[in-house]
Amino acid sequence: MKENTKRYQCPNCGWTASEEIEKEHLEHCPNCLSGIHETDREGNPCGGILEPVSVWIREDDKWEIISRCSFCGEMVSARMNERDNRIKVLSIASKPLSSPPFPVERIEELTRNRIIGPTYNVSVAEKSSLAALIFDY
Repeated sequence: MKENTKRYQCPNCGWTASEEIEKEHLEHCPNCLSGIHETDREGNPCGGILEPVSVWIREDDKWEIISRCSFCGEMVSARMNERDNRIKVLSIASKPLSSPPFPVERIEELTRNRIIGPTYNVSVAEKSSLAALIFDY
């Protein structure tokens, strides 16, 4: 008699794990990279969906997916694995370049007018050999 086991089904995209994948512990869906936020920072049950927002590369060259909980807003990271959808990973990684947090039309203006540090208004108070400079900032 075959054992009745419930397969993992992603609550976000509906992807269902095969028997081979079911034996592994899945931190997130390999198809859409979403997961379930089981507990919040205080250890209370949460149950929100972890939506992937970015990726980062650790010092040991391991990639991790950064996700935000749709319910409590907590940010968590989970290690990528070989089954993860590479197209989705690259899409998330390139999102800051394709959708920057500022208007693309103003990028030239923003970079041209960028000044590092405080700005100073300098005026010469006396026209002598030892000119006094007044700095306003």
